[in-house]
Amino acid sequence: MHFIRRLWSWFSAVDTVPDRSTERLFAERALINGDWTAFDLDTVKLLIAMFDTDKNGTIGFSEFAGLWKYIKDWQDVFKHFDRDQSGSIDSSELTQALQQFGYNLSRNLVALVQRKYDPTATAATGGRGPPPGITFDRFVRACVVIRQLSEAFKGLDTDRDGWIQVNYEQFMETVLRLP
Repeated sequence: MHFIRRLWSWFSAVDTVPDRSTERLFAERALINGDWTAFDLDTVKLLIAMFDTDKNGTIGFSEFAGLWKYIKDWQDVFKHFDRDQSGSIDSSELTQALQQFGYNLSRNLVALVQRKYDPTATAATGGRGPPPGITFDRFVRACVVIRQLSEAFKGLDTDRDGWIQVNYEQFMETVLRLP
């Protein structure tokens, strides 16, 4: 009960416009990485889409409680795979995580995931910003996206042989329906 009161206090503090919670509000105030930086906005959008159960574009308290638990669970996963405790996931840690989740991606695919979700891979930070590797928020997003894409592929792989026979329209429709 004490936890619920604390969570309500946190939610009330960040929800300055009651019943009108926005992605930006959550990005700036509610969802914070282990280094106190705000979550990446694309990750926030993905999480809101996942937890906005009534599909009204906002996160109410009960949805926020589910989201909070989800984030807490992912923090434990992140800490487990961040073996060097750098605050980010490097390519070998990413490979281990994905393998334990049941995704045996090639080196090339892991490298692509690393480049896509590592903010330092595409731009120099000038000594500021996150350490090299995938930050917590982007790690969550990468894993969720890989799961969603894998599930979408499985839906199209009707004979379960690892190959799909779909036309471009079917493929695009499947991918674009993902949150």
